[in-house]
Amino acid sequence: MMYADLIDAEDFRDRLVALGIDLPADADPDESARLVAQQHARSALPGLSALVAELQTQAGVMQPEVREALERHLRPALD
Repeated sequence: MMYADLIDAEDFRDRLVALGIDLPADADPDESARLVAQQHARSALPGLSALVAELQTQAGVMQPEVREALERHLRPALD
C-alpha cells in the first residue's frame, strides 16, 4: 500500500470543502465532521450522503482519526 493513497486529515477536509462547506483551515477531522454534521442538521447538504458512502468503501485506506470522525459525526447525521 502506498502512503500517498491514504485518506488523511487534509484529504478529508478537502473533500468536505469541495461540497461547498466552509471549514477552518486548521480543523482536525473530528472538528470538521462535527461542523459538517451541525450544518447538515440545519440544512441538508447535497452530496454529503454520497461522499460518506464513498468514504465508507475506502475505510481500509483511511487514517484512524478520519474513520473515527466519520463514524462519530457524519454517519449518525445521515441516519
